[in-house]
Amino acid sequence: MPSAAHLFARIQQLFRTTSHNVRMDARQAELLAQADQYELGRRLRSIRVARGLTQGDVVGDAISVAYLSRLETGARRPTVKVLSALAARLDVSIDSLLESERGPDPDELRLALDYAELALESGEPTEAAQHIDTVLSRLDEPAGPGIEERARLLHARSLEASGREDDAVIELEGLLERDSLSGLSRIKAGIALSRIHRETGDLGRAITSGEEVLSQLRLAGLEASDEAVQLSVTVAAAYFERGDTAHAVRLCTKAISQAETLDSPRARASAYWNASVMQANRGDIAAAVPLAERALSLLGEGQDARNLARLRTEVGRLQLELDPPAVDEARENLTRAVSEMEWSSASPTDRAWTLLGLARAAFLSGELEQARDLIGEVETTSRGHAPLAEAEALTLAGRTCAEEGRMAEAADFYQQAVLRLSAIGADKAAAQLWFDLASLLESVDLSEAARDAYRRAAASTGLRTRTAVVSPVNA
Repeated sequence: MPSAAHLFARIQQLFRTTSHNVRMDARQAELLAQADQYELGRRLRSIRVARGLTQGDVVGDAISVAYLSRLETGARRPTVKVLSALAARLDVSIDSLLESERGPDPDELRLALDYAELALESGEPTEAAQHIDTVLSRLDEPAGPGIEERARLLHARSLEASGREDDAVIELEGLLERDSLSGLSRIKAGIALSRIHRETGDLGRAITSGEEVLSQLRLAGLEASDEAVQLSVTVAAAYFERGDTAHAVRLCTKAISQAETLDSPRARASAYWNASVMQANRGDIAAAVPLAERALSLLGEGQDARNLARLRTEVGRLQLELDPPAVDEARENLTRAVSEMEWSSASPTDRAWTLLGLARAAFLSGELEQARDLIGEVETTSRGHAPLAEAEALTLAGRTCAEEGRMAEAADFYQQAVLRLSAIGADKAAAQLWFDLASLLESVDLSEAARDAYRRAAASTGLRTRTAVVSPVNA
């Protein structure tokens, strides 16, 4: 199987549109004669590596790999003909190789982006944004290859981590409109855009944006890559949440098969994770838990702090759904997830769902005061970004009151949950909560509200009342 570098090199060729007819003028020939061989060689190598190309990918018929190696180490100075050929193969200008266009130090910009990425993974989006803004402010000057698109991707991530999902979507959509966007960046932007749309409830856009990138990958023969598998399962999850279960399962099954051919724990974990979620939403919690635990063990082999924490949350929430609930195991996973999210790029939505899981564990253990404290943290953390989690938290608050016999307060919380849930679009998760709320409303003698909740539960699953039945006309 081709290496990741080969795959990304191929997709870069697919999307690249610039001309390869690069010729050197007299001024550039003079600059070449005066250029420092070591610096020129370092620049050639840096550009090649940044583009994900091997020496063999670059040389073509012009020179040998051995000769390019000597050029990159500064042992030889290229001729006019050779440098022109290399500029064409690397798809850069000759001036950028000779540095006659003075711009910011590419290494300095890359270091700033490294700091930004580290800050994001450490849960510091404000600090990350400062480093990213420094780079973006200098992008009107010539910079090294790949720097701008990496900066834009990190900018989108920092916006998402700060709870500004709409701004993140605008940034990502702008990136994907660029014909010159490299293959790897295109996949990453597609994954992020589809995920944000799905997490904010816009399932149609999540599917459309994800499938656009997937179709480009299929045309390039690049379906079997780590990132492509992650994008496939993200799209599958959106289909499932929209109610197209059969197609979602087919996509997820195919993604698992592709993931198993890759030496990538992250890709396999992503596929198993989504398969687990589908089983859970179909009501088969016993089948969902082993799949989630398999995903957790695979993801634990990598270094993806945010997704590892999110998966611990998912496993913990599933363990609470078992009959009987595995409360102690769930609490351990959820507590670890909270700790990991403190130093990762987890979003307010991620944190809200994790705190809600801990609140449910406390409720099931009879620790009602602790459950109420955690419910309050859900509302504070979400700040409107996770309305379904907020609605579930209000429902749980009502259950804590009912457990203590305070039915009037319980009814008030249930009605607040109804108002919060009314603002959410119809999907399977909302349908389940409407159904739960209906039963709880009945328990506090709110019969009309309960009937309305049952109707909303049915509507969220796609069911409608057939109020008119047309009889056949007799001849």
